[in-house]
Amino acid sequence: MLIVVGGHSRNIGKTSVVAGIVQALPQWDWTAMKITQFGHGICSAAPGCGTSCDCCLAPGHPYAIAQERQPGPSDTGRFLAAGARCSYWVRTAIGQLANALPAVHEIRAASRNLIVESNSIVEFVTPDLYLVVLDFAQPDFKASSRRFLSRADACVVIERGTQEPAWSGVARGAWACKPRFPVRPPQYMTAALAEFVDGRLRAAGASAGSAVASV
Repeated sequence: MLIVVGGHSRNIGKTSVVAGIVQALPQWDWTAMKITQFGHGICSAAPGCGTSCDCCLAPGHPYAIAQERQPGPSDTGRFLAAGARCSYWVRTAIGQLANALPAVHEIRAASRNLIVESNSIVEFVTPDLYLVVLDFAQPDFKASSRRFLSRADACVVIERGTQEPAWSGVARGAWACKPRFPVRPPQYMTAALAEFVDGRLRAAGASAGSAVASV
């Protein structure tokens, strides 16, 4: 099974939602992955750097993949701490994710179930479940999130006491009609969300098994 967790802006809790799913549903034996596309002066390797630098990507390579080895405070370290079997960080320049796809597919093939923190990956794959994290108080709405929002199966809404979104230019029908699961930081997982994810994956697995049996 493949789950993708995206979000409409940076630093709104996507990593926490991924870690929450991994911890709440250990029976799925997760491999976790974070995909970062860097550019526009944003450094992906050093949060808060705010400058163009060379630490995001090895020179001369179209992408970089690092396997996390130790649980810790980094995003991929948090995945391991939550119980993921393996954890990876994939980095590419903006618009160059296709270069990393063969390596991503190899990791997926070697994993029982893969959960990926990304928006852009859904341009290339059809996940069994695509969740989008929304924060009504955050006005920024990334182009990749806007592009793929209609494909989301459900929304995880960060509760901050805001009833209407601060963003503009996003069709309400793209998100308002979808199942929504409110979470309140620092808790990014609820029993209802865990039940929904587990149920959808079981249904997808049953469907895939039936398709194989009919061949």
